[in-house]
Amino acid sequence: MSDTESHIGISEAGRAKIADGLSHVLADTYSLYLKTHNFHWNVTGPMFSSLHTMFETQYNELWLATDEIAERIRALGHFAPGGYSAFGKLTSIKEAPEQPPEALEMVKQLAEGNEAVARTARKIFSTVEDAGDEVSVDLLVGRMQYHEKTAWMLRSILG
Repeated sequence: MSDTESHIGISEAGRAKIADGLSHVLADTYSLYLKTHNFHWNVTGPMFSSLHTMFETQYNELWLATDEIAERIRALGHFAPGGYSAFGKLTSIKEAPEQPPEALEMVKQLAEGNEAVARTARKIFSTVEDAGDEVSVDLLVGRMQYHEKTAWMLRSILG
């Protein structure tokens, strides 16, 4: 091994699989960040103030999460995806429509987006556990917890 190779106790094949899975989580997180920020800018109606504030809180949290996920990919010895085309190939989040939807449709789409990120994280959980990567396990548990709680809160608005 060279001085630039990782020696953290996880095989190269294991790190590659984890980095690939985390790249999907990163793409979903970034895509949901963009959609949430877009809806923050464009929400209208009687719930404007509360939704505008809620969406801002959510997109700020998502922005910070993208950095944490990308840095974990780097710590595993792999490059994090970073362009729109790369994210477009990796994400499961549907892009926001050009014409912003009504406020409650925004809430519905963001609830669905948060559920999608939780599913993406859950898909790689066994791979991460099997590799003995406790750091990535912790990261994924935190992400799933956040997205499941956020989806619940958003769905509560819908009744």
